[in-house]
Amino acid sequence: MVQTEWLRSLRAVRQFSDKPVADDVLIDILNTGRWTGSSKNTQPWDLVVVKHRETLVGLSKCGAFAWHIATAPLGLALVMHGDDPWTCMDEGRLIQNLMLAAWAHDVGACIGSIYPADNEQRARDLLGIPKNRFLRTVLSVGYPSGPDALRLPPNTPLPRGRRPLDVVVSWERYGNHARG
Repeated sequence: MVQTEWLRSLRAVRQFSDKPVADDVLIDILNTGRWTGSSKNTQPWDLVVVKHRETLVGLSKCGAFAWHIATAPLGLALVMHGDDPWTCMDEGRLIQNLMLAAWAHDVGACIGSIYPADNEQRARDLLGIPKNRFLRTVLSVGYPSGPDALRLPPNTPLPRGRRPLDVVVSWERYGNHARG
């Protein structure tokens, strides 16, 4: 498969099998994340691997869209060293690299957003995160439960697929969709 086709195959996985993620696979995912580029090479992150079910369930209650963390074999908490726009951009880069590294091992992942502030504090307390760090994201990580775990449910109100390239891309000026 061409590399770009593989990249486009990435899916958010929210339904997990009971199969544990092997330690060597997890270490490879973590090492790939460690090598993520960052603004001025600041590497403004630490990662907390969470496997205890009680903690995963607790984290799943710290965000409206974090429910899937409760059933994942493990979670990866992204502890950021700042709250400025550059750090937020670096956090997004880290998330994508961790998800792609997992996908390379046929392991799925999904972003669990931790918010609002009182939920972030509860999650910080669960994981012992110091006051000078931020926790906005926990990735649920595990093998997909099956083919249906890679698809949106049929009754979802979310859009399917992607907007066409000729709608997304402008040439030379915003709104000029004619290549030329």
